[in-house]
Amino acid sequence: MKRIIPVLILALLGCACSQGSAPLVASDVVVSKPIPGMNIAAGYLTLSNNASQPIIITQVTSPQFESVEMHESVIEDGMARMYPLGDLMVLAKSSVVLQPGGKHLMLLRPVGEFDTVSLDFYAGKAVVLTVNVVLSD
Repeated sequence: MKRIIPVLILALLGCACSQGSAPLVASDVVVSKPIPGMNIAAGYLTLSNNASQPIIITQVTSPQFESVEMHESVIEDGMARMYPLGDLMVLAKSSVVLQPGGKHLMLLRPVGEFDTVSLDFYAGKAVVLTVNVVLSD
């Protein structure tokens, strides 16, 4: 499985934290390369909220994929099942880990060839975080 290495993380919230750090920060970003014939990639990362208020992620988009969905995998009756998440809340001064077997991103139907993937995280209509990552060999 190919990995993507984070190159640039920009927080675009209008408010600044008292600590001078970005309100929402992504770390440990990994995006699997789409499996040939499957047209699906998975995204894993940690989202940390440095603000004093919760941040609710309502949508994730990428110009390199037709669709990005937030999902959660759970074990029910001994079977792994995956469900879509409506929203993803990152509590104040807390982190949410998106990882295999738990909450994660599903990136569906890649659009053309690309070396860089951009992920835009929205709270309502506002972009609160943009993560740009480069495909590794």
